[in-house]
Amino acid sequence: MKLSLPPALLSILFRSCGTNSVNAFTLNKASSSLLPSLAARTRAASALSSFSSVAIDKRLRGGHTSLNMAAERPFQTWTFDKHCETMAWTPAPEVTLSAVSAADGGALEDADLVIVGVFAPAKDEKEDGDDEEEKEIDPIVLTGKALALDEALGGALTELAAENSKAFQNGGDAGSMTPVMRIASSGSKAKRYVLLGLGAEDKEKDVDSATIMKAAGAVASACHDQKKVASCNVLLPSKIEGGSALKDFSTAFHSSLYADNRFRTGKKVEIKAEDVKTVQLFMEGSADGAASAIATGAQLANGVSLTKDIVNAPHNVLNSESLADTAKRIAAESGGSITCEILGKEECEERGMGAYLGVARGSETDPQFIHLTYKPKDGDIKKKVGIVGKGLLFDTGGYNIKTGMMELMKFDCGGAAAVFGAARAVGDIQP
Repeated sequence: MKLSLPPALLSILFRSCGTNSVNAFTLNKASSSLLPSLAARTRAASALSSFSSVAIDKRLRGGHTSLNMAAERPFQTWTFDKHCETMAWTPAPEVTLSAVSAADGGALEDADLVIVGVFAPAKDEKEDGDDEEEKEIDPIVLTGKALALDEALGGALTELAAENSKAFQNGGDAGSMTPVMRIASSGSKAKRYVLLGLGAEDKEKDVDSATIMKAAGAVASACHDQKKVASCNVLLPSKIEGGSALKDFSTAFHSSLYADNRFRTGKKVEIKAEDVKTVQLFMEGSADGAASAIATGAQLANGVSLTKDIVNAPHNVLNSESLADTAKRIAAESGGSITCEILGKEECEERGMGAYLGVARGSETDPQFIHLTYKPKDGDIKKKVGIVGKGLLFDTGGYNIKTGMMELMKFDCGGAAAVFGAARAVGDIQP
């Protein structure tokens, strides 16, 4: 058998391999007898090809020609020789989050960035229809530790709220922030202060999870936006207290620092809040059980992170086998509380799973029917709950006739991704 390729075609093939760090082009051993002819043809086409003959000759390995650029890739991916068997996970943020009582936690201003949470006055039902543009904003009313800090700063926080009254509305929108104010003192670098809106205060109801999570996300954004900040202290009013509030804050804070850099290199790599080492919450309310609640929130955020990793992964990385490997890793890292059972193609055929197998025929890898089971280590099972998610990967889904969203077909495994995220969180928390 003899293979003859036009120089122009070789040029196209080689040029595409040289400019794309994801795709690979490999001639397998069945073409090994054609190497002399291929090398000669390539040299003849060197004027058209982006690869020199020397570069091609260097890829003559093991009796076959390989243009596999895997050694130059920053991550493991698919090749014509072998599909990807694993998917990397995004590491957790390195920022340390903790909480202390505002009365016993030391100096609030002893940090590079100080964030003061404030509630806006409760809304008057008679004023709901008033024009917000024409409505005059009353001066902000600070209490407790915030008032003491404002007095120590000569009323600077009150002035900050007044200067930004139209936009900040005394903190009427949860998660809103004033611009950063810098205050310099002799013998030390300037401190940065900012007011954090917590919404309108409702004296009859507890602060809901949505408000707390918006505030936490805003804190994470401030830590990222303010460069050269190593430490951040956050003052939270007495209405925000207890383990549930701290768990919600921790979950949203850590989730907001998520950045998928698995497939990025160079200047495209972004690490959220890269300079920040510690964030400390000063609680005017109860800080009991803070360490446990914050740890639980971080573990929930890790589950959310895994879900994002799965739906973000392109198909040259994520396939049925690398997804199954992810399930095995969840079980392995659970300390024995989660078991993983995977049914392959033959097991599915024995069970008559025709519809499932019919869809899986569109895949380059065999189907993997994944079953994760969590059991408490003490063996006390009080209730059984099942969560089911569809893991339809890009290659099994076929081509989408809506060509404007073709690249989003990888999101079709979002159901399974949510289940995996929940499983990871459960395995870490051990409820």
